Amino acid sequence: MGTFISRMPHCAGGIRLAVKDLIDIAGVPTTAGCRAVAQTALPAACDAACMAGARSAAAAIVGKVNLYELAFGASGVNIWFGTPVNPLDPALVPGGSSSGSAVAVADGDADIAYGTDTGGSIRVPAAFCGITGLKTTHGRIPLDGVWPLAPSLDTVGPMARDVAGVAAGMIMLEPEFRIDAAPASSAGRLRPASPDLDSRTEEAVDAALARCGLAVTEVSLPGWHDALRAGGTIIDAEAVEANRHLIADPATRDLLSAAVRDRLAEGAAVTPEQLSRAREVQDSWREELASLLRDVPLLVLPTVPFFPPALADAAGPSYTRNTMPVNLAGFTALAIPVPSSHRLPASLQLIGPPGSEALLLATGAIIEATAGYRRST
Repeated sequence: MGTFISRMPHCAGGIRLAVKDLIDIAGVPTTAGCRAVAQTALPAACDAACMAGARSAAAAIVGKVNLYELAFGASGVNIWFGTPVNPLDPALVPGGSSSGSAVAVADGDADIAYGTDTGGSIRVPAAFCGITGLKTTHGRIPLDGVWPLAPSLDTVGPMARDVAGVAAGMIMLEPEFRIDAAPASSAGRLRPASPDLDSRTEEAVDAALARCGLAVTEVSLPGWHDALRAGGTIIDAEAVEANRHLIADPATRDLLSAAVRDRLAEGAAVTPEQLSRAREVQDSWREELASLLRDVPLLVLPTVPFFPPALADAAGPSYTRNTMPVNLAGFTALAIPVPSSHRLPASLQLIGPPGSEALLLATGAIIEATAGYRRST
C-alpha cells in the first residue's frame, strides 16, 4: 500500500528501476506526492535529464513511487497516497522523503530506485528499510526535470539492496562512472551528540568497523550542529520559493497537508538576514569539513542515531541530525545496513569529499562483505 503512484506496463528484461515521483518520465504526470500538484499535473513532455542513462541501458521502469509530500519531510508518511509500508515492520515509519524508492527495493519490486536527497532523503529511508543508498555530490547529477525542494542542496542518487546495486545505479545515472578507487584503509569516527541517540546504533557501527579492519581515528567537528541548523534554514527558505505557486493560490494551498503548510509558513518567516547568516555558516562549514577530510580519507557515523519509530510517533524525532550537514557542504555520503543488537539493522554512513563516490562504494563493499547486514529473505 502506498508504494507506487503509477505503475508502468511490464517490460521483459533489463534492470527493474523505480523512480521517485519528483523525477519526470515522459508521458507520466509528476505529482511530487502532493494532492495539490496531482490535481492539475499533465503528462511530462520529456524525461528528466537524469533518466538518459537508464533509457540507454534499456532499464525496465516499473513505476513512479511515492514520497513524503513535496519531499518536505523525512518520516516518509504520506496522507494523500498512503504511506509505503516498511518491509521490516509495517508498524514503523519507512523514512523519507524517498520512502517509496526504499520500499520498492526492499520489497523486491525493483532492483534499483532513484531517490532525491536534500537533507537525508535517500539515506534515512535506506537506513530504516535495511538497504543501501548513495547521496551524490551536489551538482554531479543534473536536476533538469526534477521537482525542486531546495535547489542549492538537492541531489539525485541510487538506492539498492547492496553496494553492487548502487554502483549499477550510479552507472545508469552517469554512464562513464567507474569504481576506480581503492578502498580506504582508515577513517575518522565521528560521534555527533543527539538527544534521540540509541546507543545500539553507535555500537553497531563500531562493531562493523572492527570486523572490516579499517584503522579508526576518533575525530570531531565543532561546527556540526551549526551546520544542521543552517541547512534547515536554507531548505525552509528555498522550499517556499520552489512552491510559491502552490501557496499563493488558496485553491491549491488548501490542498496541502497541515504539516507541509506549517513548514512552508516557517520558511516564509525566514528573514533575509537569517538566510544570509546561514549561507555564511555554509561557507565556513564546507571548509571545516574539507579540512578534516584532508586528514582522513572519509568519515564514519550512524546514518540515523536511532531506529525507525512507530507510525504514531512519526512527527517526533529529528531524522536528519546525522545527514543534513553533508548536504549543506555538498559532499557525498553512502548509507549501508549493518547488524545490530536491536531486532532491526542499524545503518553505517560513510562521508567523503566531493567527487569521492567511487571511494565510498569501494570501501562500502569491504564493510558489506565483512560486516554487512544479512537478510533472512
